[in-house]
Amino acid sequence: MIAKSARFHNRKASCHSRGGQASHPGRDDQGIALLLSLMLLTLMSVMSVIMVMTVSPDMLINGYYGNFRGSFYAADSGLNMARQQLVNQIVGYVNTNACTGWATNIPTAAQASCGKAPLNISDNTTNATTAATDAANAIIANVLATTSGGYGSLSSLNIGQATSSWPGSFEIVNTGSCPSAFTPVTNTPTVLGTNAQGQNSIYQYQFNYQLCALGRALGAQQVYTSEYGVITLMITANYTPQQTVSFSAFGGFVSNYPPCLGPLVPGTMEGPMFTNGAWQFQAGGPYIFTGPVGQANAKADYYIGGNCNQSATASYTSGGVTIAPTFQGGFNLGQATIALPPNDFSQKWAVLDGVGCGEGGSTCGTSVPPSPANSDLHAALRDVNGNAYPSTGASSGVFLPYSCVSGSCTMNGGGIYVEGSSSVLLSTGSDSGGNLTQIYKITQGSTTTTITTPVYPNASYTTVTSGSTTLTLSGVPMNKTSSNPQQGTLLYVDGTINSLSGPSQGVAAIQDHSQVTIVGSGNVNVTGDLIYTHEANTLDTSDTPIPANNTNQVLGIFTASGNINLSSPYANNNLQVDGALAPLGQNCSTCGFTVSGYINTFNNYGGQSQTNIFAANMTTQNTYYDTRFATGFGPPWFPSTTIAPSNINVVAPTVTPTITRMSWSTSPQ
Repeated sequence: MIAKSARFHNRKASCHSRGGQASHPGRDDQGIALLLSLMLLTLMSVMSVIMVMTVSPDMLINGYYGNFRGSFYAADSGLNMARQQLVNQIVGYVNTNACTGWATNIPTAAQASCGKAPLNISDNTTNATTAATDAANAIIANVLATTSGGYGSLSSLNIGQATSSWPGSFEIVNTGSCPSAFTPVTNTPTVLGTNAQGQNSIYQYQFNYQLCALGRALGAQQVYTSEYGVITLMITANYTPQQTVSFSAFGGFVSNYPPCLGPLVPGTMEGPMFTNGAWQFQAGGPYIFTGPVGQANAKADYYIGGNCNQSATASYTSGGVTIAPTFQGGFNLGQATIALPPNDFSQKWAVLDGVGCGEGGSTCGTSVPPSPANSDLHAALRDVNGNAYPSTGASSGVFLPYSCVSGSCTMNGGGIYVEGSSSVLLSTGSDSGGNLTQIYKITQGSTTTTITTPVYPNASYTTVTSGSTTLTLSGVPMNKTSSNPQQGTLLYVDGTINSLSGPSQGVAAIQDHSQVTIVGSGNVNVTGDLIYTHEANTLDTSDTPIPANNTNQVLGIFTASGNINLSSPYANNNLQVDGALAPLGQNCSTCGFTVSGYINTFNNYGGQSQTNIFAANMTTQNTYYDTRFATGFGPPWFPSTTIAPSNINVVAPTVTPTITRMSWSTSPQ
C-alpha cells in the first residue's frame, strides 16, 4: 500500500514540473469588467426610477377610481334602500280593512272601517287628495330622519353577510344642490272604478320622487348620486261578486232588527255577519267580530246608561264610556237589504226529483215554484209497502221517491218525505260489510220507520224498515242540482218536528261524507246534541282547518214558517248543534231562535240565520264559523238569496305598487 502511494505522488510531481511556466494577459484589458458592471447598474437605476414615476400615477388613478366606484356603489345602494322604504311606507298607509269601496260623503268617524279614501291618515278627516299630500310629507320626513329607520346619517353597508366586503356607507341628503323630495303627482289620486253602490272601488295614486344619496368608501372621498322617478300605487277594493248565495255562507244573519230593540249579548262572533236592520251594542263587551259586518241601516245602536244612542260610527263614546267593538273584517253601514226565502217549496220539490224548483231545475219553470200538488206527490212517492202517496192527501206516513220494475226498486229523488208531525233521531253506524252508514229514525205515534244509507264511496243502496217490513232500494238520495250529481239527503217533515236530536250528549249524529238537510213546515224542536263525527276545523277563534276531517259532511236545519227551539235534556244544561241553522221566511212573523227551559252553554259550529231576534234564557253562546261555507260549500238545497256583492265575502284591498326610474346622475366630491 505504501509503495503504490509513492508512485502516484511521484507521477503527479513530474506532471507539475512539465507545466512550470504560465502565461499572463495584457495590462490594457484590466478594469473593463468593472466599468461594464457600473454602466449596467446605472442603467437599471434609471429604469427603476422611470418605472416608479410611471406606476405611481397609475396607482393613484386606480385608487381614485376604486374609491370613486366604491362611493358610487354605496350611494346607489342607499338609493335602492331609500326607494324601497318610500314604497313600504306608502303601502303602510293603506287602510287594509275589508271594504267594497270608499265613499265620498260618509261621516268622519266611520272612516275607521272604510273611509273616504284608501290612505288611512291618522286624523281620518282629510279627503283623498289632501291625504296623499299628508302621507307624502310624513314619508319623506321619515326617510330623511336619523331615527325610526331613516337614512339621515351615514349608514354602513358592511353588515350581515357584507361585513368583510369593500367598505362603504351612505346618507340620504336634502340640500340645495342635491335635494330629496316625495310629492303627489297633480290630480292624484285618480278614480279608475266604482262599485254597484256608487262607491269608488279603484284608486290610482302617483308620487314623484327625487332622492339624493351621499356615498363614501375609503378616506374622505365621496360621491353624490341623484335619482328621479315615479311610484304608482293601484288600490282596489275587493269582494267576491255573487248573485246567488246560500244563507249558510253567513256566520250570523238577522232580518228584523229594528233600532233600539235591544243589544246583542257580548262575545265572539265568527264569519260574515249582516242584518237588514241595525246592529246594537252595549257597554261592558267585548264584542269581537272576525269577519265582515254589515247592516242596512245607516246607523248602529250603542247602549250607555240604559240609553239607546244611534251613530254611524264603528265606536261610540258618551259620558266617558266608550263602546268599541272589534271589527276584524270591517263594519259597513247603509248596505242593500238581503231578500229572505219566500217559502220551502224548493225543498219539497228536491225530495221528489233531487233538483228542486227554483234551484236550477225545470220541473216548475218559474223562479218561485208553486208547492207540489197532491198529484205530484202521488206520482213520485211511495211508502215501505209500495203504496203511492194518496192522491187526495195524507195525514201521516213516511214516503220515498222510488219506482219498481219487475220487482227491482230504485231510488229516484233527493230524500225522504214525512207527512205529519214526528220525531227524528239521527245516528251513525256501519253495515255488515263495514261501510259507514247514516241512519234516520222517524217516529209518528207508535210507528217507527228507520232508513239507512251507506255513504260515499259505497253509497249503493237504501233500506227502509217499519215494523216487520224491510224494503231495499237500489241507489241513495241524490243531489242533482249540478252536472255532477252527488249523494245528498233532504228530510222534509210536513208538520212540526217535535224532537230532533242525536243519540246522546257528545255522540256523533252525522256520519263522515254525509250531507243532510232537515226541513220542517212548522217549528223544529232541537232536543239534544247534533254533531259531526269529525269537525273540519277547530272550534276556536283560529278556525284552523283540519284537512283530514273534511269529508264534505254537513247538516242544515231550515224552517220557513216556524221557530228553531233549543232545549237541553242533559244534567249540565249544555247543547251543541253542528251545521247551518235557519228559521227564516219572508212571511214568518215568529221565525227565530227560542229556548225552552235554560241552556248554560250553546255551541254552534256553522252559522245561524233568522228572520227575528229574540231574548233567550242562555248564559253563553258560541258561534264557530264553518270556514268551508265561505267557499260556496253548504248543506244541500239550503235556502239561498240574491244579494248585492257588498254584503258578503268582502276582503282586504289589493295594493299594487310600481316603480318607474326616469333618470339619475352622479358627481364626485
